[in-house]
Amino acid sequence: MTNLPSTRGFRLPIERDGLAFILPTLGVSALLFGLRLPGMASGVLLLAAFLAYFFRNPERAIPRGERLILAPADGRIVAIKLFPDWRGPFGEPLTRVSIFLSVFDVHVNRAPLTAVVNAVTHSPGRFVAAWGEAASAENEQTLIHFASPDGDVWVKQIAGLLARRIVCRVKPGQKVTAGDRIGLIRFGSRVDCILPATAELKVRRGQTVKGGSTILGVIP
Repeated sequence: MTNLPSTRGFRLPIERDGLAFILPTLGVSALLFGLRLPGMASGVLLLAAFLAYFFRNPERAIPRGERLILAPADGRIVAIKLFPDWRGPFGEPLTRVSIFLSVFDVHVNRAPLTAVVNAVTHSPGRFVAAWGEAASAENEQTLIHFASPDGDVWVKQIAGLLARRIVCRVKPGQKVTAGDRIGLIRFGSRVDCILPATAELKVRRGQTVKGGSTILGVIP
């Protein structure tokens, strides 16, 4: 297994959805400076800087190897448990790995493996705190089903207490490569990765992971 850079030409290091927040904030700051209100202008400028930080979109070194399942998001693993409500396409048991994203984590989500997007399903719901167990079942969410010859994996983008906007940029029938950007969730959220229970997990609860870089598990 080797690590290959994921750079594919120049890419703006800011998520494009963030520009709708950053540019107006910079404009307000410039206006306040022009009106000789430096205190207010500096406060708004700090807000713009935080927004730029929140919407950062860094390049990642993507591990390359057969049957690897990569973390779909940055954050801290808050749960690892069998997922009894679902079964895989051949009736196999599944494991859910839940990642909590704070407002300080990168919020760009990535494909966990090279696969074809089999289905994308959006479900409305609540906006309870994303670090709690109830968020996986009750919160607004988008479920992405990735099908591959080695096994099927699901990624669930889950809105949180502050996150009220889920952006999914893949569609059924689309082929993705492990580590590809697939969307984002704004302002604190949760991402579940549902994988075959037979996969050999490489992470533990409480561990901090990086989307597209950390190996969650290996499919046998």
